Amino acid sequence: MCSGGCAKCLGITLIPLAVLCLLANILLFFPGGKVADDNDHISKEVWFFGGILGSGVLMIFPALVFLGLKNNDCCGCCGNESCGKRFAMFSSILFAAIGFVGAGYSFIISAVGIHNGPKCKTVSGIWETPFNGGDYLGNTSLWDQCKEPANVVPWNLTLFSLLLIMSGVQAVLCAIQAINGLIGTICGECKCCGCCGGDGPV
Repeated sequence: MCSGGCAKCLGITLIPLAVLCLLANILLFFPGGKVADDNDHISKEVWFFGGILGSGVLMIFPALVFLGLKNNDCCGCCGNESCGKRFAMFSSILFAAIGFVGAGYSFIISAVGIHNGPKCKTVSGIWETPFNGGDYLGNTSLWDQCKEPANVVPWNLTLFSLLLIMSGVQAVLCAIQAINGLIGTICGECKCCGCCGGDGPV
């Protein structure tokens, strides 16, 4: 059962990625690794919940569907030995699209978060986003503009970069499953399961 086996592998990979994205987004609520004195001191991109909703919650559903495809009963469609499997593979395309959208949302939010930089207390004593433009990425001397919280720039940059990479990987995996699901829908599995009474291709 090639298509189902491939889907299961993708699902197994997506689960830990979704959990890591959830954790990364949660850590962003603690700028510099410390509890924020005021919610307004947290970068606005964190409040868009890219890692929690996009790469986290929305990714769990496709991952669980992918995991269950290998064990799906191919006799589940009026006893037809190929219809059940093909319908299951077709439904996986829809869930892959949901996962792709979620990962894409997280990817965009992360890219914006990296570009704008963190919100911090600057030398002027004001809480603001001093790097709105991305220039700080190639000039670490600009990081000294942020006085509080300590180490907020590398903290935000690291976590948003991890979210960017992981959501990008998730998007690629969902795209692979969309193609895999399309192949499974058109061609069926490599072989039918034993309950259908056939060992040949469907």
